[in-house]
Order: sequence, then structure tokens, then C-alpha cells
Amino acid sequence: MITIENFMDDYQSELVGTIICIAIFLLVRFLLVKAIKRIGRISDINQVRTVLVGRYLSFALFIIMLIALLFIWRVNFKELGLILSSVFAVLGVALFASWSILSNITAGIILFFYFPFKIGDRIRILDKDFPEEAIIIDIQAFTINLKKDNGELLTYPNNLLLQKGVVLIKKEVATGTDLEQHF
Repeated sequence: MITIENFMDDYQSELVGTIICIAIFLLVRFLLVKAIKRIGRISDINQVRTVLVGRYLSFALFIIMLIALLFIWRVNFKELGLILSSVFAVLGVALFASWSILSNITAGIILFFYFPFKIGDRIRILDKDFPEEAIIIDIQAFTINLKKDNGELLTYPNNLLLQKGVVLIKKEVATGTDLEQHF
């Protein structure tokens, strides 16, 4: 019969490793979220975007922690490999079907850290087929919302924004009423 004392004695090093791994995860996550918030505040980035990027990177850090825990507990990867290959096959098909969503999320994270334009700026997207000139009214995880001069709302995918050239026409801070008119 397995008791708690026997379990603690048999798996003492694994339990200590797990506690250390979780402590490191919590510390790194705290520092990462704090750094992202600071970058968002210094760069004057929308708080909603800052929180979203923090969640994405926290999730990635959580996956890394789970992989580390698998090594700490010396999981037999041959047996686990069969299960994981089945799961990854299903996930691969699902992710391939939604690759554009993933590319937009990745582009949203890249735009968070390096995007020289802010809400309220007038930009021109250099697309030879559909050139667009508009004011940025919102930058989200998947898309950027633009308001054209004729009042039309243009929702542009983040991954296309990274692929096209973007020209800053006029850097200005839009008033709250200007941005609220599109809603």
C-alpha cells in the first residue's frame, strides 16, 4: 500500500524539482509580464494589447514549464510518443486549417514590440492592387482597424500589414470623439 510518506521518500528529488520549476516559472512569468507592461506604457501602447501579448507569452512559458516537468519526472517518451503523435496529428490538421489565425497572432505580437505607428496616426498601406490611406483607430490581436476619409471602416489583417510597406503620413493624437464615432 502506497502512503504519502512512501511517495514523498520515493519521489523526493522529483518533488523538489517540480517545486523549483514552478517557482522559476512564476518568477519568470512575473518579470515577463512586468516587462511587457513597462514596454506598453513607455511605447504608449493600448493596455488591452499589452494584456493580450502578456497572455500569449505566459501560455508559451507554461508549455515550456510542462516540457521541463516531463523531463523532471522522467516520463517514458516512447510510450508518451505514441499518445503525443496522435494528438499532434490532430492538432497539426487543425492548426494547418487555421494557419492564418496563428500568423495573425504572431504578427500581432511582433507589431506590439515593433510598430512605429500608434492609434490616431494617418498611414498609407503600399499595396499595388488595393492602396489604402486611413487613420488607425484600433490595433487588436488579429487585425488593425482603420477609418478611411469617406467614413468606411477597414479591418486589415496584422500579417498582411507586416508584408506590405506602410508610410506614416501624419502623426497625430486623435481625440476620443473621433475614435468613438466609428462605434
